[in-house]
Amino acid sequence: MNTLKKYNFLLKNLDCANCANKIQNKLAENKDYKNVNVNFSTLKLTLESELENIKQDIVKIVSELEPGVEVIDMHNHIHANKEDKKKPKINKNFVRLMVGIIFMIFGLFINLPRNYNLICTVFAYAILLYRTTKNALKLLKNKVIDENFLVTISCIGAFFIGEQKEGLMVIVLYEIGKLLEDKAVNNTRKSITNLMDIKPEYANLKHEHHEHRVNPEEVNVGDIIIVKQGEKVALDGIVISGEASLNTASLTGESKLLKVKENDNIISGSINEKGLIEVKVTEKYENSTVKRILELVENATDKKAKTETFVNKASRIYTPIVVALALAVAIFLPLILNIQYSESIYRALIFLVVSCPCAIVISVPLSYFTGIGKASKSGILIKGSNYLDSLKNIGEIVFDKTGTLTKGEFGVEEIKPYSSKYTENEILEYAALGESLSNHPIAIAILKEYGKVIEKDKIINFEEVSGKGIKYKIENKEVKIGNSDFTGAKNEDKIGTVIYVKIDDEIAGDIVLNDILKPETKEAIGKLKSLGIKTKMFTGDNKDIAKKIGNEIEIDEIRSEMLPQDKYNEVEKIINKKRETKEKVAFVGDGINDSPVLALSDIGISMGGIGASSAIEASDVVIMTDDLIKIEEAINISKKTNKIIMQNLLFALLIKVLVLILSMFGIAQMWQAVFADVGVTLITILNTMRILKN
Repeated sequence: MNTLKKYNFLLKNLDCANCANKIQNKLAENKDYKNVNVNFSTLKLTLESELENIKQDIVKIVSELEPGVEVIDMHNHIHANKEDKKKPKINKNFVRLMVGIIFMIFGLFINLPRNYNLICTVFAYAILLYRTTKNALKLLKNKVIDENFLVTISCIGAFFIGEQKEGLMVIVLYEIGKLLEDKAVNNTRKSITNLMDIKPEYANLKHEHHEHRVNPEEVNVGDIIIVKQGEKVALDGIVISGEASLNTASLTGESKLLKVKENDNIISGSINEKGLIEVKVTEKYENSTVKRILELVENATDKKAKTETFVNKASRIYTPIVVALALAVAIFLPLILNIQYSESIYRALIFLVVSCPCAIVISVPLSYFTGIGKASKSGILIKGSNYLDSLKNIGEIVFDKTGTLTKGEFGVEEIKPYSSKYTENEILEYAALGESLSNHPIAIAILKEYGKVIEKDKIINFEEVSGKGIKYKIENKEVKIGNSDFTGAKNEDKIGTVIYVKIDDEIAGDIVLNDILKPETKEAIGKLKSLGIKTKMFTGDNKDIAKKIGNEIEIDEIRSEMLPQDKYNEVEKIINKKRETKEKVAFVGDGINDSPVLALSDIGISMGGIGASSAIEASDVVIMTDDLIKIEEAINISKKTNKIIMQNLLFALLIKVLVLILSMFGIAQMWQAVFADVGVTLITILNTMRILKN
């Protein structure tokens, strides 16, 4: 069986959200294509297929549905973009509109001999309706009806019932509206792109006695790059010489400069504000932090929220229903009201114009796209529109303790030998030997305290028991390091994390460590509680430590001495209880040890740190700065995005319904119908831009 291959295309010149839905639906009908998604906000088409060389088929389908849309392979997009920027851009639709208006002026407003007025009017119709008529005819061959059809029928109908001026004004206003709409959508896309303008364009690759600029993709792990003042860090790496102050705002939302020196890890996408450093590359560009973040943000709106999915599905049947209703108005209105058929046809034509669904279809995905971009600027990576939508419904948040509520930076507070056979240094050495093969924060603290080189070759039969401790053999001695249950030690009444050292059958001593609470933790918990969210802390630490920290930050509920499986089971119970309500359950962890619970929860939130790849992979939302305050900010962005979506939908529907009713009673004219279409679309796009404001 062949494996599915993912394809990514750019749909250049796609200027209609409803058209994006049509392309997606048509491609999804093909059984050879899986997970088809057309993202109007990014103009991206993604799908999976076992077939090779599918572009030709994709081009055929897209051109049938949307003439003029160009299908470009994403890997060619950068080069195509650079070429496009070099060429002077001529807006053909603008030129066509101007020529059409000139003919309209001669046809309607200047007295010409013979039949020249009529000829100019016909030419004006032909020029102005060229795009919509061409698209409508091509789509009709594929049994598809869209706004091009509605506008074309309305304008031609107006011509034949003697309303030539009205018909021309409709198409002129419509074309002007479409040009402004395209500009507004492109400006929104540009605003989001500027927010995420973190991709480095080059790297200064160092050779023995010189350097030269190369594409970041050409640099290998182990190569040395030079980052000068004002330049972006091209790849993740370790500083091997020099000092610098890095601006990480576009990655983390943190405005304070990060000072780095020799042996410090740095991430790609940062900007060197001051200094000169040489960096040894630790990750190829394809695995770098900046690449991961860009892919995450670009693909985020592929996962659609329920509101967006509903709008997309509704738009499939919307236009045929509108056409049927317009026919009903044209045929039956004279039977109900005392009017001529020419008048009922005119009202039906207004009905068609006002019913175009662009404002509704565009505003929803564009709002989610903008919300995700806004969050990204603040160092909050949200993996999908569905997660952005769900954040506003969080009713309960469960926090891991270590590395989440606390810094995860343990300090050794006390070392106590239980026998005269061992000194404090020996107890610490045995602990350090075992912990040298672990990545746990406790291990890091013990190794830091020990501060000597470890001879790992002497360690044999190493085993780490999740949530309990580690064991190993050295020089025929069996050593266990961990909690009282694991080592069989009598639990000492001490505040802090107590690690017992057992050598053979004897408890040799203990080491007491304490974690450091993050400075913003108490404020963050308070802000979440003020939103009506219930907060809980689940930790593997003992009852006394958990109670001390929990009381200090005033968290609602404290659960201690929990294994990872216990956390999983308890979160599952909470989710089951909330299933009958709209409330969502979030779990906040460090993205390393809590991956199963992060995946289980409705919304998994990782305290990602600067460039922690494990956090980016494990969760639905990543807080790049480890700042708990960002959770409240993410929830507020979600609420604001949802509020604006509701405003756009209600405004668009109310205006359309109002003009539809007025048109049926002969009060509304065609120019008002055009406003109810393109005018409302423009207003909803401008309203969407408010998401970017604080």
